[in-house]
Amino acid sequence: MTEEQGEDKQTRGPGPPPVQPPPPRPMTPWGQYLIWMFLVFLVAQFWIGMVRDQGQQSLSYTEFKEKVRSGQVVVVTIKGDRLTGEYEEATGGQIASGQPRESRFTVILPPVEDPELMPLLEEQQVEIRAESEQADLWTRVLIGVLPWILIIGLFIWAGRRMQERMGGGVGGGGAFGFGRSRARRFERGESNVTFDDVAGLENAKRDLCEIAEYLKNPERFQRLGAKVPKGILLMGPPGTGKTLLAKALAGESDVPFYSISGSEFIEMFVGVGASRVRDMFADAKKEAPSIIFIDEIDSVGRARGTGLGGGHDEREQTLNQILSEMDGFSPQETVVVLAATNRPDVLDAALLRPGRFDRKITLDLPDRKARKAILHIHAREVPLAADVDMERLAALTVGFSGADLENLINEAALLAGRQDSEAVDMAAMLSARDKVVLGGEREMVISDEDKKTIAYHEAGHALAASLLPHADPLDKATIIPRGHSLGATEQIPEEEHHNLRASYLCDRIGVMLGGRVAEQVVFNELSSGAEADLKQATRLAQHMVTHWGMSEKLGPVAFRRGEEHIFLGKEMAQSRDFSEHTAEIIDEEVVKLITGIESQVRVLLERYRDKLDALAEALLEKETLEAAEIQAIVTDSGRASKNATGVYK
Repeated sequence: MTEEQGEDKQTRGPGPPPVQPPPPRPMTPWGQYLIWMFLVFLVAQFWIGMVRDQGQQSLSYTEFKEKVRSGQVVVVTIKGDRLTGEYEEATGGQIASGQPRESRFTVILPPVEDPELMPLLEEQQVEIRAESEQADLWTRVLIGVLPWILIIGLFIWAGRRMQERMGGGVGGGGAFGFGRSRARRFERGESNVTFDDVAGLENAKRDLCEIAEYLKNPERFQRLGAKVPKGILLMGPPGTGKTLLAKALAGESDVPFYSISGSEFIEMFVGVGASRVRDMFADAKKEAPSIIFIDEIDSVGRARGTGLGGGHDEREQTLNQILSEMDGFSPQETVVVLAATNRPDVLDAALLRPGRFDRKITLDLPDRKARKAILHIHAREVPLAADVDMERLAALTVGFSGADLENLINEAALLAGRQDSEAVDMAAMLSARDKVVLGGEREMVISDEDKKTIAYHEAGHALAASLLPHADPLDKATIIPRGHSLGATEQIPEEEHHNLRASYLCDRIGVMLGGRVAEQVVFNELSSGAEADLKQATRLAQHMVTHWGMSEKLGPVAFRRGEEHIFLGKEMAQSRDFSEHTAEIIDEEVVKLITGIESQVRVLLERYRDKLDALAEALLEKETLEAAEIQAIVTDSGRASKNATGVYK
């Protein structure tokens, strides 16, 4: 099954840790131990008192005096209005029947003083003890008050934590600091990243170097009447280095640098985002010249009027405040707003106009030369073996972003470490590339019948790619399960395609359908293994018909189909701009294009059935075939004769 390289990678985070106010000094371990020991002591005292009370017999005052007269009581302890005592062990059996045998008892004394009690105790020679109730009083007070102290302390601690978090990197004030800016501030010269650390992106670096030069020497430009751009928008796919360029600008310009993500403006309270924008711009103006970097600005800069909340939507209020601040600088305030997004199509038009974001810089995926330079940068800290060929690795990574290449080097280092190698060799690099592109290998129990079906499926892809005149060169074919697929056939273009011809697109669809056609030719039956191939082929054919005007029946017309987002200010009632009749023609043309290509690929595979069988047998034997091995099998009917196939004429 053919695989397409994805581009959904996260951009790199901001550089060195920001300078923030020192956090509150934490409590020492000894202080924590003392608090816990005190709490354990109180709990133990409370528990001992409860156990002691449960082990005592409760007597009425009358019963107590009767037992004193009968000589059963040997010792009493008086503490306030409570009297505790002990029976004589030898007389413990004289307790009235039906009552549990206990050696201790407790009695609550009446509020009226009894003048007969003390003489009676002395007459019976009962030992009398007296204790102060002060200690017991403090224990009861602490047990009653301690829970409230803990609850109040918990609220105070939670409030301080909330103030620290909501106050952000600049500080927190007011009602827990909700309205304070959360931008992280970098000191002058703190970032050690420069434009020399950014490989490729020459056009983007040229534009940003001009901004850095202006901030360093503004008089050089002001004497010519030039003004610094108020806003610079970095646009490009994920992982192409937008955040890295921002860090490089911070290091080159040597001015205060404020970094924040667009989502950090939004909170549950209405008006907080606008307040944070005001606070951030106020701090930046105080230290002008300065730079404000807003990452993922599309989270707050989407087109207004898109939701059901009207003008009171929190995101719209935040965007309105950003627009107001960017257009309200006085001539003396040199504050540059740098923003990054991978969705420029959803941004509000007022945000993109000159005067706000004057300069828009597009970052593309790196070309072969840039990929080689990026690989060298990320491999600086990695010990490489002598056989590592960066030129070949750059050629094998078409479509990789900078983040993909960094991940490739890291995966290779992890693989070499797993094998306890002293250095990262080329085999580790190629294995890591296969893992990034095709996914990791999976151990699965596959029956011989399914394995044979998979082998012919991948052989069909490989043979079609070898014979079709405009197809990309093969790299390998494998029937080892990787990622979500049971097998894969990979093609590597010899050069980047910036303009796609109809012949190339048709051959690409032909390669996608090669696996399905091979199953039909060999087994005269279809399987579910071509699901991903059919999705890719259908999507590509729809673009050829509706976007690129490659249908003779429809002519040079482009049709919008499933492009607009109804919550981005577009019409909600209509999702296409053509009639039902045109939709039927589009569907017919897409089906006609795909079925026509499928028929021609079937003729091609039937003509070279012996090569299809040979490729399948080789895959069953070796499981993975490299490009040279595939070419050796089809060499007598390979690219030398494919121009005579007449496919897609």
